[in-house]
Amino acid sequence: MTPTTASAPVPLGGLRFQTEPAELYREMRRDHGSVVPVVLDGDIPAWLVLGYRELHQVTGDPQLFSRDSDLWSQWDRIPDDWPLLPMIGRKQPSILYTVGERHRERAAMISDALEAVDPFELRSQAEKFADELIDAVCPKGETDLIGDYAALLPVRVLATLYGFADEQGPGLVTALNDMINGREGALAGQQHLAASMAKLIADRKESPANDVVSRMLANTAGFTEEEIVQDLMVMMAAGHQPTADWIGNSLRLMLTDERFAASLFGGRHSVAEAMNEVLWEDTPTQNVAGRWASRDTQLGGRRVRSGDLLLLGLQGANSDPQVRTDSSALTGGNNAHFSFGHGEHRCPFPAQEVAEVIARTGIEVVLDRLPDIDLTVPAESLARRPSPWLRGLSELPVRFTPVPVL
Repeated sequence: MTPTTASAPVPLGGLRFQTEPAELYREMRRDHGSVVPVVLDGDIPAWLVLGYRELHQVTGDPQLFSRDSDLWSQWDRIPDDWPLLPMIGRKQPSILYTVGERHRERAAMISDALEAVDPFELRSQAEKFADELIDAVCPKGETDLIGDYAALLPVRVLATLYGFADEQGPGLVTALNDMINGREGALAGQQHLAASMAKLIADRKESPANDVVSRMLANTAGFTEEEIVQDLMVMMAAGHQPTADWIGNSLRLMLTDERFAASLFGGRHSVAEAMNEVLWEDTPTQNVAGRWASRDTQLGGRRVRSGDLLLLGLQGANSDPQVRTDSSALTGGNNAHFSFGHGEHRCPFPAQEVAEVIARTGIEVVLDRLPDIDLTVPAESLARRPSPWLRGLSELPVRFTPVPVL
């Protein structure tokens, strides 16, 4: 398809990312092709890569499409209070913006720290916190599975793995949500998260323990405390909200699609299938910033200039009709989606495993503990958070027969 060069750039935001993203991505692809001109807050231009093959090319060539944000040609137009700065960092010393051998060393540090997590202990911790959250609502006969459950569970598990005290969890949840949504509270959320991480590192330098932060501090590759703070912020943000949305989106699918009805009444074989389908059709991480062109090039029939920002359209690529010739077909066990990224900067495999254990445990505890669970509102009225970056429900209200606490 030849892009329609006369079409105006698409604002990356607005109600349709919340209400009908699949249709919006189809229209973008029809009007612009696989690489779409978009504008960010403040009329800042960028490209949104929706093509599966094009996204594979961008994420697989770190020299041409770099993670080094210093290359961006728009920095002179970005104010200090730009709400997307937490998503698109300037000179941020985190793994997200590190390239080359140093990136590989940092990725190895994170992977080693997470790989040492005992999977049985991880599941035990996830079950413990999930049961506590269910205990708080199960006698009532109704709850919001987002605000009372999914939005609280991953960060509580991750905080324990990293070394935080339990009571710090709620503040971390608020800060993470504000930062990720990229609105008025974004910078304050980022500052709270950074201060919390710095305090934890100071504590663990004095008193090491069997946790992720202590293992990162023990790494011998010579990382500064600031680098570890930044990497912990990335790990917390990437580990919490997408996992919470994975739980919420999967429960929504199982509550609204008759194919999964049996799972709600004692079956478990469909939980993994529902979770995988969400990663294809309703992925929590919709769009990611980003990559920067290190020189002029061509991509998807577009002339990309040196210093241009390319946003990774993960959901758009997952639904690319060039690779999904039958969009109605079940994805089954196929995990060739982009939901965890691709290439050098993809989500480390141990982090994927941690997220999957937390999400699956969270879903199974709901199904085990709450009998005859059902939505209290029509499925079509369920609303999403207003974010083009992450796709998750604002709430998931359900009713069930009241049961005693454990």
